[in-house]
Amino acid sequence: MKLKTFINKNKKDLIWFVSMFSILIALRVFLFSPVTVSGESMMPTLVDREKMIASKVSTIERFDIIPFKSPDKPGKNYIKRVIGLPGDKIEYKDDVLYVNGKAYEEPYLDEYKSKVDTFLTEDFSLESLYGVSEVPENTYFVLGDNRQNSNDSRAIGFIEKEEILGVSKVSLWPLDKLGLH
Repeated sequence: MKLKTFINKNKKDLIWFVSMFSILIALRVFLFSPVTVSGESMMPTLVDREKMIASKVSTIERFDIIPFKSPDKPGKNYIKRVIGLPGDKIEYKDDVLYVNGKAYEEPYLDEYKSKVDTFLTEDFSLESLYGVSEVPENTYFVLGDNRQNSNDSRAIGFIEKEEILGVSKVSLWPLDKLGLH
């Protein structure tokens, strides 16, 4: 009897609470996903245990940071930077990224490059790694920012589009990393 009275007195508040909870669940399921960085492969851009939000509806673009299901460790997720889109020709030569023959700067690597005495990224091409000239359809080529310590597409191959969990746009924790990527 008391429960029925409580519900009748608080009906508007309960409806509001259930509605808000349902909206939050829908946002989590369809639009956003929490991400926790595990390891040092994206340092110094991202740190171990950094908390982020990934958008499940964003279009994947070159240099986006993406979490994806690990192709070599079931149940584990990786987070890396997109270097090659489907159809791209990727090559590194003398620590410079070339995409479709055009040199690209990678300012997110400047801090790390200043701390090493050698090239950050060893020379390679898709041809030398996989015997193909371009990133296959519906796949992406990804690298960790910590190029000398990253299990990325150089080792695990191309990342299938359906294995990608979203595009990480916002860092939440630690607080000194709070902001957009």
